[in-house]
Amino acid sequence: MRIDIWSDVVCPWCSIGKKRLERALADFEHADDVEVVYHSFQLDPSSPTVPEETARVAIARKYGISVEQAAQAQAQVTAVAAEEGMTWHQEEAPNVSTLDAHRLLHLALAEHGPATQAALKEGLLQAYFGAARNVADHALLAELAVAAGLDADRVAAVLASDEYADAVTADIRQAQAYGATGVPFFVIDGKYGISGAQPTELFAQALTQAWSERAPLTVLAGDAGAEACGPDGCAI
Repeated sequence: MRIDIWSDVVCPWCSIGKKRLERALADFEHADDVEVVYHSFQLDPSSPTVPEETARVAIARKYGISVEQAAQAQAQVTAVAAEEGMTWHQEEAPNVSTLDAHRLLHLALAEHGPATQAALKEGLLQAYFGAARNVADHALLAELAVAAGLDADRVAAVLASDEYADAVTADIRQAQAYGATGVPFFVIDGKYGISGAQPTELFAQALTQAWSERAPLTVLAGDAGAEACGPDGCAI
């Protein structure tokens, strides 16, 4: 079974939703047969690569609220994260572009697979929310990518180009096609969509239901004497 997740690396509810899904998977008896793949989504494609302001100030400006109100909103979500066992420092987190981070996540998936992609995703989230680091900085991105298992030369080559930028755009368009207006957005086995950082219990129920409804392969035997190829070769 496959779970596709659209999220951004500077989205607090994406991190919380990821943690809740992981808790559900930890208790899911078929977890070893579940593949998780991350897809790109950008909350603000216009964010700069060099920080000009904190995310707190950017939130206040975007929603027309005071910086103090933005701080209160951040404090509330930080408290929720703490309930999930995460320690965050959002107060100094910068407002920056996530395009290059997403491009490296595509590289990780394409050349190393879902497990390496997941490791990089976790590293990016920890760097941003746990340490308020600039996830648009190429030096940090290279550090995190190599730590997750990516090849340093390939990482440098991707960061020096626009490789996988089209894949990021395609992911965003797919999310829009699904009707996702925000993230996180989860699609279980291409059949069930879950929007938002739902409770762990809901994820657990969705996993159980999706697994129970997986249709077994129906083999149409046809003529028992029909020609076919097997371990011993092909009938002539």
